[in-house]
Amino acid sequence: MAAVTMYTTAVCPYCQMAKRLLASKGVTAIEEIRVDQDPQVREAMMARTGRRTVPQIYIGEQHVGGFDDLSALDRAGKLDPLLK
Repeated sequence: MAAVTMYTTAVCPYCQMAKRLLASKGVTAIEEIRVDQDPQVREAMMARTGRRTVPQIYIGEQHVGGFDDLSALDRAGKLDPLLK
């Protein structure tokens, strides 16, 4: 299974939905990087992703985007192959 990294905050409903969707796909380990505890971490996320919002999700080295992007990949049948 591919490694999943997710930039999150403590109170982000979209982060929780993304975790539930990934769990339904059998993803048991997500490296969470909290951006609400250190402004430098958020700046690093913005530099890496070009986006300000969370979640920002990586599967392996591929930037998937946020929850809406993750959900769209799943609906298109493209999420499972990425997770393999």
